[in-house]
Amino acid sequence: MKKHIPNTITCCNLISGCIATYWAFVGVTYLALLFIVIGAVFDFFDGMMARLLHVSSPIGKELDSLADDITFGFAPSAIVFSYLCTFHIHLPIVPFLAFIMAAFSALRLAKFNLDERQAMGFIGLPTPANALFWGALIVGLQEKAVYFDGMEWCILVGMFISCYLLIAEIPMFALKFKTWGWKGNEIKYIFILSCIPLLLLLGVTGLAAIIAWYVILSVATHKTT
Repeated sequence: MKKHIPNTITCCNLISGCIATYWAFVGVTYLALLFIVIGAVFDFFDGMMARLLHVSSPIGKELDSLADDITFGFAPSAIVFSYLCTFHIHLPIVPFLAFIMAAFSALRLAKFNLDERQAMGFIGLPTPANALFWGALIVGLQEKAVYFDGMEWCILVGMFISCYLLIAEIPMFALKFKTWGWKGNEIKYIFILSCIPLLLLLGVTGLAAIIAWYVILSVATHKTT
């Protein structure tokens, strides 16, 4: 019985992604973001349960990637798609470009499954971080009614940059600790402490700022090592 617990949690992640996608398509982006966050919680606990119960399996690994591409690939793409549809764009195909992000997310997940270098860190932007960035950014922009000429093209350019970051050979730190001391964990602690004021000052948009700060810290650390 216990061998089915992690896969059940993974399926909850997938279902959360499906619900997030529905809310994205009907334009209720804050609920779409909420269910992406719920999916991220399930994604965290499925791997933990598999390790605790010693029931890790190849099928669980594949199922996890499929669920992640729905929740952290397709759902955020749907959020960007719906947002782009609110602009008066002369080329009807433009909003559909948002789904390129789902394809790059799938490629990122496939690479992660085969890459043995990512035990204590990541190579490229993790899909949950990318999904949270776009969900929080779009929700924040809508809440603050931020619109300006050419904004839709800025969104597309940003999306293509994030697609590159998903598969880029750029080491990015993970919040995994071998020890709890300051030495060797400086970047992680700086990041965690800086998240609090960003959330307090910016609200939902602060989540997008946190992901951007994470990327900047990772790139800066990589260049100095």
